[in-house]
Amino acid sequence: MFRRRVELHPLQKLREAFWPRIGWKRATRYVWRRVWRLSGTPHTIAIGFAAGAFTSFSPLLGFHIMMAVVIAWVLRGNLIAAAFGTLVGNPLSYPPIWIATYDLGTRMLGMSGRHHVNLTEVLMSHKAFDMILPVLVPMALGSVPLGIAAAFVTYFIVKAAVAAYQLRRREQLEERAMARQAERDALADNDEQE
Repeated sequence: MFRRRVELHPLQKLREAFWPRIGWKRATRYVWRRVWRLSGTPHTIAIGFAAGAFTSFSPLLGFHIMMAVVIAWVLRGNLIAAAFGTLVGNPLSYPPIWIATYDLGTRMLGMSGRHHVNLTEVLMSHKAFDMILPVLVPMALGSVPLGIAAAFVTYFIVKAAVAAYQLRRREQLEERAMARQAERDALADNDEQE
């Protein structure tokens, strides 16, 4: 039902991941509107989104949604909002996130200087896991405080946005209900006069 009529070629899918056809502005607006329209209180939606934002700082790329859903479930947040919150980490934001988490992690561990890593050499080496671990540990450690900071910021932004949207939506529904009632009353008055 929700599939594309014509399946995209793998290269087109890759291009869409880095540069959406509808543009970043419209894609961001689409995600925001989806979050606003979720059912639940502004607090539960914001908790879920903050859980997703927190996990997007983790270096464990394949597990972001799963971790976000578990954290949101524990904190009683909205699980769908948690999945949307992982979009804080995207192809444009990952490089600065990774650099920041690695730098903060090395400072927290007291490592002197930077460890320059040639990723091509690391991935082609027979000891790739042994060479990745010294990079992954500082990133994991640095991701915790940065993720917490991102979670707090996104919590307050999303909570305010959802609350404003829900209030405006309630007012619109009340206005429509009042207009329908006034229309029914007018029709009833006309029927009585005839």
